[in-house]
Amino acid sequence: MSAPGRSEKTKYRLAEAVKECMKTTPLEDITIKQIVSVCGLTRQTFYRNFMDRDDLINWYFNIILDESFRQMGSGKTVYDGLVRKFEYIREEHLFFSAAFRTDTQNSLKEHDFRMIYDFYRNLIRKKTGSFPDEEISALLEMYCQSSVYMTVKWVLSDMPSSEKALASLMLEAMPPKLCELFRKLELI
Repeated sequence: MSAPGRSEKTKYRLAEAVKECMKTTPLEDITIKQIVSVCGLTRQTFYRNFMDRDDLINWYFNIILDESFRQMGSGKTVYDGLVRKFEYIREEHLFFSAAFRTDTQNSLKEHDFRMIYDFYRNLIRKKTGSFPDEEISALLEMYCQSSVYMTVKWVLSDMPSSEKALASLMLEAMPPKLCELFRKLELI
Protein backbone atom coordinates (compact mmCIF):
# COMPACT_ATOMS: atom_id res chain seq x y z
CA MET A 1 0.00 0.00 0.00
CA SER A 2 1.44 3.39 -0.98
CA ALA A 3 1.72 6.34 1.38
CA PRO A 4 -1.45 8.42 1.51
CA GLY A 5 -1.43 11.67 -0.48
CA ARG A 6 -2.27 15.06 0.95
CA SER A 7 -6.00 14.64 0.42
CA GLU A 8 -5.93 11.20 2.08
CA LYS A 9 -3.97 12.61 5.03
CA THR A 10 -6.60 15.33 5.42
CA LYS A 11 -9.36 12.73 5.37
CA TYR A 12 -7.57 10.69 8.03
CA ARG A 13 -7.14 13.83 10.18
CA LEU A 14 -10.88 14.48 9.92
CA ALA A 15 -11.64 10.84 10.78
CA GLU A 16 -9.36 11.01 13.82
CA ALA A 17 -11.09 14.23 14.87
CA VAL A 18 -14.56 12.70 14.65
CA LYS A 19 -13.31 9.71 16.65
CA GLU A 20 -12.00 12.12 19.29
CA CYS A 21 -15.36 13.90 19.38
CA MET A 22 -17.14 10.56 19.84
CA LYS A 23 -15.40 10.14 23.19
CA THR A 24 -17.55 12.88 24.71
CA THR A 25 -20.43 13.52 22.30
CA PRO A 26 -23.06 11.23 20.72
CA LEU A 27 -22.46 11.02 16.97
CA GLU A 28 -25.77 12.65 16.05
CA ASP A 29 -24.75 15.72 18.11
CA ILE A 30 -21.29 16.11 16.59
CA THR A 31 -21.11 19.11 14.28
CA ILE A 32 -18.79 19.89 11.40
CA LYS A 33 -17.64 22.92 13.37
CA GLN A 34 -16.66 20.64 16.26
CA ILE A 35 -14.81 18.22 13.97
CA VAL A 36 -12.74 20.90 12.24
CA SER A 37 -12.01 22.62 15.53
CA VAL A 38 -10.52 19.42 16.96
CA CYS A 39 -8.18 18.89 14.01
CA GLY A 40 -7.42 22.53 13.23
CA LEU A 41 -8.88 22.55 9.73
CA THR A 42 -11.54 24.77 8.15
CA ARG A 43 -15.14 23.97 7.25
CA GLN A 44 -14.16 24.63 3.63
CA THR A 45 -11.49 21.91 3.87
CA PHE A 46 -14.05 19.54 5.37
CA TYR A 47 -16.54 20.15 2.55
CA ARG A 48 -13.82 19.78 -0.10
CA ASN A 49 -13.41 16.21 1.15
CA PHE A 50 -16.85 15.15 2.38
CA MET A 51 -20.51 16.01 1.78
CA ASP A 52 -21.44 15.68 5.45
CA ARG A 53 -20.53 13.91 8.69
CA ASP A 54 -22.06 10.62 7.55
CA ASP A 55 -20.02 10.75 4.34
CA LEU A 56 -16.89 10.97 6.52
CA ILE A 57 -18.07 8.02 8.65
CA ASN A 58 -18.80 5.96 5.55
CA TRP A 59 -15.43 6.82 3.99
CA TYR A 60 -13.66 5.60 7.10
CA PHE A 61 -15.71 2.41 7.11
CA ASN A 62 -14.75 1.81 3.46
CA ILE A 63 -11.13 1.56 4.59
CA ILE A 64 -12.10 -1.45 6.71
CA LEU A 65 -14.27 -3.08 4.09
CA ASP A 66 -11.65 -2.60 1.39
CA GLU A 67 -9.16 -4.57 3.47
CA SER A 68 -11.54 -7.48 4.05
CA PHE A 69 -12.61 -7.42 0.36
CA ARG A 70 -8.94 -7.43 -0.69
CA GLN A 71 -8.43 -10.53 1.43
CA MET A 72 -11.33 -12.32 -0.26
CA GLY A 73 -10.09 -11.21 -3.68
CA SER A 74 -6.63 -12.64 -3.00
CA GLY A 75 -7.81 -16.20 -2.43
CA LYS A 76 -8.95 -15.79 1.16
CA THR A 77 -12.41 -17.02 2.06
CA VAL A 78 -15.51 -15.14 3.13
CA TYR A 79 -14.75 -16.39 6.64
CA ASP A 80 -11.23 -14.87 6.57
CA GLY A 81 -12.58 -11.56 5.29
CA LEU A 82 -15.28 -11.46 7.98
CA VAL A 83 -12.81 -12.25 10.76
CA ARG A 84 -10.53 -9.41 9.60
CA LYS A 85 -13.49 -7.01 9.36
CA PHE A 86 -14.62 -7.89 12.90
CA GLU A 87 -11.07 -7.59 14.27
CA TYR A 88 -10.84 -4.09 12.88
CA ILE A 89 -14.28 -3.20 14.21
CA ARG A 90 -13.17 -4.39 17.65
CA GLU A 91 -10.02 -2.24 17.41
CA GLU A 92 -12.24 0.74 16.61
CA HIS A 93 -15.07 -0.19 19.00
CA LEU A 94 -15.80 3.38 20.14
CA PHE A 95 -16.12 4.58 16.56
CA PHE A 96 -18.42 1.77 15.45
CA SER A 97 -20.49 1.79 18.59
CA ALA A 98 -21.29 5.46 18.01
CA ALA A 99 -21.70 5.15 14.23
CA PHE A 100 -24.06 2.16 14.41
CA ARG A 101 -26.34 3.99 16.85
CA THR A 102 -27.47 6.49 14.22
CA ASP A 103 -30.23 5.88 11.69
CA THR A 104 -29.82 8.85 9.38
CA GLN A 105 -30.49 8.55 5.66
CA ASN A 106 -26.78 8.09 4.94
CA SER A 107 -26.15 5.85 7.96
CA LEU A 108 -23.32 3.40 8.34
CA LYS A 109 -25.78 0.50 8.57
CA GLU A 110 -27.22 1.25 5.13
CA HIS A 111 -23.76 1.92 3.74
CA ASP A 112 -22.45 -1.39 5.12
CA PHE A 113 -25.34 -3.26 3.52
CA ARG A 114 -24.89 -1.59 0.14
CA MET A 115 -21.12 -2.21 0.13
CA ILE A 116 -21.26 -5.91 1.01
CA TYR A 117 -24.26 -6.62 -1.24
CA ASP A 118 -22.58 -4.95 -4.23
CA PHE A 119 -19.27 -6.65 -3.42
CA TYR A 120 -20.82 -10.14 -3.40
CA ARG A 121 -22.85 -9.47 -6.58
CA ASN A 122 -19.74 -8.26 -8.39
CA LEU A 123 -17.69 -11.16 -7.07
CA ILE A 124 -20.30 -13.62 -8.37
CA ARG A 125 -20.27 -11.83 -11.75
CA LYS A 126 -16.47 -11.92 -11.86
CA LYS A 127 -16.36 -15.67 -11.12
CA THR A 128 -19.34 -16.76 -13.27
CA GLY A 129 -19.47 -14.15 -16.03
CA SER A 130 -22.93 -12.90 -15.05
CA PHE A 131 -24.74 -11.29 -12.15
CA PRO A 132 -26.75 -13.62 -9.92
CA ASP A 133 -30.30 -14.43 -11.00
CA GLU A 134 -33.34 -13.00 -9.24
CA GLU A 135 -33.60 -15.80 -6.65
CA ILE A 136 -29.91 -15.69 -5.67
CA SER A 137 -30.05 -11.87 -5.60
CA ALA A 138 -33.00 -11.99 -3.19
CA LEU A 139 -31.22 -14.54 -0.97
CA LEU A 140 -28.05 -12.44 -1.08
CA GLU A 141 -30.00 -9.32 -0.10
CA MET A 142 -31.60 -11.11 2.87
CA TYR A 143 -28.24 -12.56 3.91
CA CYS A 144 -26.47 -9.20 3.71
CA GLN A 145 -29.25 -7.42 5.64
CA SER A 146 -29.14 -10.02 8.40
CA SER A 147 -25.31 -9.87 8.47
CA VAL A 148 -25.44 -6.11 9.03
CA TYR A 149 -28.10 -6.55 11.71
CA MET A 150 -25.98 -9.13 13.57
CA THR A 151 -22.83 -7.01 13.23
CA VAL A 152 -24.63 -4.01 14.71
CA LYS A 153 -26.11 -6.14 17.51
CA TRP A 154 -22.64 -7.55 18.27
CA VAL A 155 -21.06 -4.08 18.39
CA LEU A 156 -23.83 -2.50 20.48
CA SER A 157 -23.79 -5.36 23.00
CA ASP A 158 -20.04 -4.79 23.60
CA MET A 159 -18.90 -7.69 21.41
CA PRO A 160 -19.62 -10.64 23.68
CA SER A 161 -18.32 -13.28 21.27
CA SER A 162 -15.03 -13.56 19.41
CA GLU A 163 -14.55 -12.39 15.86
CA LYS A 164 -14.11 -16.00 14.75
CA ALA A 165 -17.31 -17.10 16.51
CA LEU A 166 -19.30 -14.31 14.86
CA ALA A 167 -17.81 -15.08 11.42
CA SER A 168 -18.69 -18.77 11.87
CA LEU A 169 -22.23 -17.88 12.88
CA MET A 170 -22.58 -15.66 9.81
CA LEU A 171 -21.55 -18.54 7.56
CA GLU A 172 -23.95 -20.94 9.31
CA ALA A 173 -26.78 -18.47 8.71
CA MET A 174 -26.14 -18.33 4.96
CA PRO A 175 -29.16 -19.63 2.98
CA PRO A 176 -28.44 -23.13 1.56
CA LYS A 177 -28.67 -22.13 -2.13
CA LEU A 178 -26.34 -19.20 -1.55
CA CYS A 179 -23.98 -21.41 0.44
CA GLU A 180 -23.95 -23.95 -2.39
CA LEU A 181 -23.05 -21.23 -4.91
CA PHE A 182 -20.31 -19.82 -2.66
CA ARG A 183 -18.85 -23.33 -2.24
CA LYS A 184 -18.87 -23.88 -5.99
CA LEU A 185 -17.07 -20.54 -6.44
CA GLU A 186 -14.57 -21.55 -3.71
CA LEU A 187 -15.49 -18.58 -1.49
CA ILE A 188 -16.18 -20.75 1.56
